[in-house]
Amino acid sequence: MNTETRRDARSHAEVHAGGGRPVMLATLGVPFVDDAVEVAVDGAVETGQPLIVVNVTRLEPLSLSVMMGYDALEEFTPEVSASTRRPAEIAAGFGLEVERLRVRSPRPVTALLELVRERGPGLLVFGPDPRKLSRRRFRKAVEALRANASCLVWLPEGPDWQGRSSVG
Repeated sequence: MNTETRRDARSHAEVHAGGGRPVMLATLGVPFVDDAVEVAVDGAVETGQPLIVVNVTRLEPLSLSVMMGYDALEEFTPEVSASTRRPAEIAAGFGLEVERLRVRSPRPVTALLELVRERGPGLLVFGPDPRKLSRRRFRKAVEALRANASCLVWLPEGPDWQGRSSVG
């Protein structure tokens, strides 16, 4: 798993030492739905806990590309970059500690679950815009998170992705 930390006001060891459990907002290389940003920021503000904004993308398993450094090429659109920056800026405006992570892995959902185990959030807000992901990819991610996440999981709801929402 290739992880890049964008901003870190306090290490996760310090967060755990204080007894708090951060709020994690995650996507799979697509913009967030507005409801997800609202739930994550509100949750972090109400609990006074840090917000971790995570964008997990697929890293193609091309060993020569990794060795040559081509795996680090920026593949994000301005829309995705703005979408991941926005919740961090809002939370920071409320005085919250914020960490932005970009994780690249051949298995993005597995990498997200590993990050959830490592960071121990109290709430995982899984907020990718389902209209920007294939129906199958979204469904498989939701199934894996419901079955394996060790925390409360929030999922988007709405007419465009009926039957895909719940908190569980």
